[in-house]
Order: sequence, then structure tokens, then C-alpha cells
Amino acid sequence: MTTGMVTAILEDSVVIDNGVFQLTLSNPGGIIRGIQYHGIENLLELNNKDLNGGFWDLNWSEAGSTKTRGKFDTIEGTSLRVIVETEEQVELSFTRTWDPSVQGEQAPLTIDRRFVMLRGSTGFYSYAIFEHSEDFPGFNLNTTRIAFMLRKDKFHYMAIADDRQRYMPLPDDRLPGRGQQLAYPEAVLLVDPVEPEFKGEVDDKYQYSCENKDNQVHGWICFDPPVGFWQITPSNEFRNGGPFKQDLTSHVNPTTLAIFVTSHYAGEDLILKFQPGEIWKKVFGPVFIYLNSVSDANDAFSLWSDAKEQMKKEVESWPYSFVASDDFPNSNQRGAVRGKMLVHDRCISKDAIPAKAAYVGLAPPGDDGSWQRESKGYQFWTTADENGYFAINDIRTADYNLYAWVPGFIGDYKCEIVLTITPGCDIDVGELTYEPPRNGPTLWEIGIPDRTAAEFYVPDPNPMYINKLYVNHPDRFRQYGLWERYTDLYPDKDLVYTVGVSDYRKDWFYAQVTRRIGDNSYKSTTWQIKFNIITVDEGGTYTLRLALASAHNSELQVRVNDSDADPPLFSTGVIGADNAIARHGIHGIYWLFNVDIPAAQLMQGENTIYLTQAKSSSPFQGIMYDYLRLEGPSPINSYT
Repeated sequence: MTTGMVTAILEDSVVIDNGVFQLTLSNPGGIIRGIQYHGIENLLELNNKDLNGGFWDLNWSEAGSTKTRGKFDTIEGTSLRVIVETEEQVELSFTRTWDPSVQGEQAPLTIDRRFVMLRGSTGFYSYAIFEHSEDFPGFNLNTTRIAFMLRKDKFHYMAIADDRQRYMPLPDDRLPGRGQQLAYPEAVLLVDPVEPEFKGEVDDKYQYSCENKDNQVHGWICFDPPVGFWQITPSNEFRNGGPFKQDLTSHVNPTTLAIFVTSHYAGEDLILKFQPGEIWKKVFGPVFIYLNSVSDANDAFSLWSDAKEQMKKEVESWPYSFVASDDFPNSNQRGAVRGKMLVHDRCISKDAIPAKAAYVGLAPPGDDGSWQRESKGYQFWTTADENGYFAINDIRTADYNLYAWVPGFIGDYKCEIVLTITPGCDIDVGELTYEPPRNGPTLWEIGIPDRTAAEFYVPDPNPMYINKLYVNHPDRFRQYGLWERYTDLYPDKDLVYTVGVSDYRKDWFYAQVTRRIGDNSYKSTTWQIKFNIITVDEGGTYTLRLALASAHNSELQVRVNDSDADPPLFSTGVIGADNAIARHGIHGIYWLFNVDIPAAQLMQGENTIYLTQAKSSSPFQGIMYDYLRLEGPSPINSYT
């Protein structure tokens, strides 16, 4: 039986008890020091060397920095305010202001972190209001998040999806002697773990990353007593990079994260760069920290199913009506947009067809596809139904462009009309038609235009570097060290793909990476695409479409029928910093390049396109292709 809310404000702490669990925070810092629940005195770890309890933090750099990491800052408040205190709800504010006396030591932001507990609820909410004022200096905000360090002796089983859950190694297993660092600090080979069952496995937090659109609930299970700790994110509106950006979830420590801003799987483009005096405010969250339990340890795995059901309830309740800040608008203060998305590719159909399963979203005004590099504003996305109809509800008031991309088609759509969302508006944009890039019929194509490299050949991992979770798993690309397998498969000569003979599922390696030629020595790679043309249209221009799913410090050069041509017919220049290859992501930032090939460079009979990834200083340099297509001015039956 639950009782009313009890709040005790002590000299150095605040304790809130809602009759189900008890939350303890530092005063006035707002660091979570304790969560007492279901017979466990504290769910949080307080004995780590560095990071303990639960906390908001950020990483920032001085203006002008091009790095994605700077100064680490655990956000501690300097003042406490009780915003709401009733029998049904408590909302506390821990605020940190900025002034020139802390310049260089703290990010120039006013940060108001809120914690909300409702009567009888088995969990609590947290959100924050970040504000950059006109008298603040410029700086870069690289990362911000909430982190929870859970009891090492209690939480050993992690779940982030139905098919991505497992018993996890202990944090001590990663230390020297028990663990061996691999190519970067996050990846550790467990050579002498406390529990022998983990011996020979690789532990790497990036193996548990997830796209924003799917990252709604994750956490940990304790078996004695059977208790679950879950982080639920009911909306993506405040996350950066759009619905397909990948980020961290939970990992060994045990750690659970609520990520709001990072450059992971994207690079510098997603850093928030503020000019001196730039006025900006954004609400991150609320997210929900959900606690659940069962009486019988044999039923402990059911805690995951219950957490998923709770996540659905939180999503249905968004935007929350109980949030006290005026900076968080309720549903009545938001607007809606609806319409129908069509796609017209003249070489596929005479008329426009419904853009089935198209991703349609609102994001701050920008260029085609700019939403995937956007961090300062809010984004709102949905998926069109089988007839192309879509509806986006509960949109914050602001000016937006409507963006879309359609699975099965290359490129990005942007509606040129700026949509102004006002409270209570319901805008019907009618029928919108996307015409993907197309100059002529398809002569050949490689892959599927879905913005990932998942359909290509993903090799088995080196048996020395296995994560057992991903053996015979759909996400086999999350195994460590797959980039090294290219050298194993192609030790002397690079990949050659013959149109009409080769199968991209078996013969197109998932990433064009460097070839290892010695210790810490690498060589650029050149892939060949061989194809026949019966008759060349001498007066026409052919077009090579190169859709990339990822690029990291790479330069892609294109040559036709002359592997030594200097300069190449086309070069992307040095592009990308998403690091998706090293971080086991099958995609990062999407790129589309269109290369015109003069007919004079082609010949009747066999032709070869040479694709060179010219950078070679690192094993992680490379690109992942999404889709390749050659279009010609000739009739479609003029090739074999």
C-alpha cells in the first residue's frame, strides 16, 4: 500500500519517498546518491574510483576547437528549489548558473536539472533546461547525458532488445591482467575474467549501440532479489542527429545511459557550436527511470517484458502533462502536420506511387538531408503507411522544413515551404512527391538503397575476438575487428566485382577499408566493377550514383577504364569522421555523390570502374557503400 509523498531537505542531501521507493540526491548538487527499492538499500554503486551514483554530465571545448572531446564536467547545482510539492507529486530543481569567474572551468550555460517523482510510481523522471545567453562566450558542446552506475554485486544481466541481451562480464575483467586492450581503449579481450565463461570474449560498449528510433528502453536485471533498472526515453524530439543516429545504451560497469547529444557515428558535424552572445535554449528529456520487481527469481527475465510495456505507456503519455516548467509545452500547446508522401522515379513507374514506409520528419530549416547533422533544435519523425499517408503530432512551436527519405530510393526529399507550427494547429500539406535523382535507365546496380551496408558481405569474425551474443545473430556486423578480415580475404589483390556474375551479398565486402601490409602499416585499396556495354551512346552522358552509408577520414576516387588516370574522373575529397567501422555500426552519416561519365570514356564490350579509397594511415579509414548504380542514356536493353 502506497502512502503520500515525503520530502526531507537536509543540509547536504534531499530525500524523496513516495511509498514505493526512496530517492536521495545531494544538496544543492543534485547528484543521485541513493535509490532504495524492494529490499535493496541502494541500487547505485558508490565505490568506483571515478564515477559513482547517477548524474548529468557534459563534455565541452573552447570555441574554435575541431576535436569531439574536451573537458569533462559533472554538472552540480549551486541552488535547490522545490518547484512542486503536493501529495501527488514532487518536482525539484537543481540549477547551476555561469559567470566569468568560472570561465575556462565550466561550460558557459545556465543548466536547470529537474527531478520529478509521482505518488505510487515505481520510478522517477528527469529533464534539464540548457540555456546560452547573450552575455555568454562562445564554446562547443560535445556531449551531454545522464549516467547511472549500478551496483557491481547486483546487476549482471543487461537487456537492450529482445535479441540483444545477455549476462555481462564484471568491470574488473577489463583491468590489466584480466583484460587486454585491443585497437582502442573501449575494446578489451577478456583473457582471465573472474567468471571463466567470458574467457576469450571481447567486451566493447560500442557493440551495444542502438539507433535513436529504436533506443526506447534498456537496462539491467538483478536476480537477488529480482529487480530491474530501466532507462526509458519516450520521445526522440530532443536527441541530436535524427532517428537513425546511433548511440550508446548500457554497458559493463554496470552502466546505463540516457544520451542527448554526442558526435558518435557522425563526427564534428553534430557538435553544438555556439557563437559569443548566441541565444539558445533547449529542454532535454524528460526521460523515465523505471524500477520493477517480481517475487520469484525464476521470473526475473519477465522484468524485461514488463519494462517494454511500461515504455509503451510512457510513449502514449507523451508529452507529459505533469511537467512544471513553462519551457516544456503540453499537448495543447503543440501542433500537428499530416499529408501523403508519393515517389516518382520515371524509370520505375509512369505515375507517382505511394512512398510506403517513408520516413517523414520535421527539423529546423536547412538543406536536403541537413537533419542528420542537426543538434541545436528539435526533430519530429514518423513513418508513412502503405498508402503513403503520414501524421506527426505534438510538434513544438517553431519554423520547420519537412524532410523525408524513402527506402528503396536514393537521396533526400525536402519540402521548400517553411512550416510554422503554432499552438493547436493541424496543417494538411496534401500530396508531396519526391523525385529521386535519375538521368536515365539503370544499366546495373549493386546493393539496396536503405542507407546501411547490412546487405553486403559481413565476414565471420576472427575466432580470437568473439562476442557470443552476435554469433548467428542478425547484427553480426557488431563483432569486433571485422575490418581486419578484408586483409585476410584479399591479402594481395583487391576486390573485383563482375556485373551479372558476382552477388553483392557474397562478393561485395561490407566496407572498403585499408589493407594491412605490416605492423601499423596500411595501404589504400582499389575495387573494380567490371561490366559490359553492347552499344555506347556516343552523344550521351552516363551517370554513376554512389550512395555511401558511412565515411571516415576517406577520399573516394573514381576512374573509368584507366586505373592510373591522374587526376581521377571524380574525387570526393577527404570526407567523414563517423568512425562507424571501428564502432561496429553498419552505417553512419549518409552521403550521395553523382558522377557524370562522358561516353568517350566508355567502350563497346567490357568496361571497368575503379573505386579507390585513397587514405591509408589507419585500419579504420574507409567507407561503407549503401548502393551503387550506373545510369545510361541508352535503352535499357543495351547492356549485358
